[in-house]
Amino acid sequence: MKLYHVVGLIIATSVLSACAGVGIGDSIVDTDVKMESTDGKTVTLGEAKGSKGLLVIFTCNHCPFVKGWQDAMVELGNSYMQKGIGVVFVNSNNPAVKKGDGMEGMRALAKKAGYKFPYVVDATSKVAKHFGAKKTPDVFLFDASGKLVYRGAVGEGGREPKPGGETWLKDALDAVIAGQKVTKSETKAVGCGIKFR
Repeated sequence: MKLYHVVGLIIATSVLSACAGVGIGDSIVDTDVKMESTDGKTVTLGEAKGSKGLLVIFTCNHCPFVKGWQDAMVELGNSYMQKGIGVVFVNSNNPAVKKGDGMEGMRALAKKAGYKFPYVVDATSKVAKHFGAKKTPDVFLFDASGKLVYRGAVGEGGREPKPGGETWLKDALDAVIAGQKVTKSETKAVGCGIKFR
């Protein structure tokens, strides 16, 4: 194999690795990126992490999958914040593509849905790209040591929860709180594609 082919292969592999995002066992990335929250404050993932871990959900305002899972996500977020899990919902969509995804729409949604946790803007979409998030919703759960222990969907179902279906995120949260190993660490996120900036 010629040298330029080898170099090209190495570069291509590096690019793919950089785009892959965080995997199970990896540490939280972009912990010091300041993101504007719907309450007017700036939040970093490092600041938001709780004593038991951190739940990051990439979401938005308009996606029908997000709307279908909204109640379940908010209930989990509000509940597990009280148990030592830091919670941040992140909107990485370009509001020029979906106007309802601007800060005004985010504030209205956070108030209506009863968010008790930060809902922030990923102003460059770089946080989503570094995580490897591609869908809304896309879930990333880190344990107390900051290692990724679950990524994927909130639970079993398509545009909305399947009655009696698997509750993957809740199960993972319960395991983290109990200091136990997450039995199902990866599932496929199903939703709308993130409209990257």
